[in-house]
Amino acid sequence: MHSQPSGEAENFRQALRPLRRLYGNTLVEKFGPKALKGLRFEMNRMGWARTYINRQIDRIKQVFKWGVAEELLPPSIYHGLLAVAGLRKGEADTRESEPVKPVPIDYVNGILAHVSRPAKSMIEIQLLTGMRPGEICMMRSCNIDTTGKLWLYTPTKHKTEHHGHTRQIYLGPKAQEIIRPFLKMDTKSYLFSPAEAERERREQLHAARKTPMNQGNKPGSNRARQRDRAPGEHYDEASYRRAISRGCQKAFSMPADLAKAPKDETPEHKKTRLASARKWRADHIWHPNQLRHTAATDLRKTYGLEAAQVILGHKTLSVTQIYAEKNVEAAQRIMAAVG
Repeated sequence: MHSQPSGEAENFRQALRPLRRLYGNTLVEKFGPKALKGLRFEMNRMGWARTYINRQIDRIKQVFKWGVAEELLPPSIYHGLLAVAGLRKGEADTRESEPVKPVPIDYVNGILAHVSRPAKSMIEIQLLTGMRPGEICMMRSCNIDTTGKLWLYTPTKHKTEHHGHTRQIYLGPKAQEIIRPFLKMDTKSYLFSPAEAERERREQLHAARKTPMNQGNKPGSNRARQRDRAPGEHYDEASYRRAISRGCQKAFSMPADLAKAPKDETPEHKKTRLASARKWRADHIWHPNQLRHTAATDLRKTYGLEAAQVILGHKTLSVTQIYAEKNVEAAQRIMAAVG
């Protein structure tokens, strides 16, 4: 079974799709600054936000940098692309991204019955600890020190590792209780698996069927042999986000008049309906980063900014070593109580 791509790999795939569509038949030596600006224009036309466009253009530049390092391209190609600066706010009527807001706790609790057991546990742990989505997706037993009363999770990959920072996440009694059933004998296996969630779903369907148990197919035996997207052995940020999105759609149910077009729908009515559907999704479907913001808001309100900074893994150059050690002690006390 093929594993799903990492979050960053998926970001590169998304960046390369419009590049291939527009310039797939263009010789690489002919791809210069004007072509890159054309690609940026296409990303804008697709509705991507300005900051996301800038990040994706940077990834395209990284691809060409790799080509130069491997001596597949002349250095002048990459140097020319560096001349294309990022879009500034207000430039080219580019859409600005909305700030990430905390998700109301009622919206979190509302979907727990509509997601798989692994996804439910991931949501609950993230809400307790304020982990980044990528950090919880990559949890393995070998990265968790369970010897003390307060467990310590050290992700192998995290957002600030390229700055030389070490990320340590404290797991208190509540988080430990959630995690314990997922600990595996193979300590290098990922704790939370879409493949495992799919097996559980099929077993539940099989147990609930009305056909006598000694008749019919066994769980999973009547699946299509080829699937467009086989469930992976671990969640990535994209699959975790999809699991939450599906849970939101099941829990809150978009009104039928927005979800399905009537037979006699006019172009003007379609435009209005789609706009209302987008607003409904924005109001009801939340994503994993919002959980981190919800946890951060609660931690800061209750325990102050300094301790929350360490729990959430935020780093600033002005923090001295002594100052950081005091915060770590406070963070450990807090997570022993609330996490």
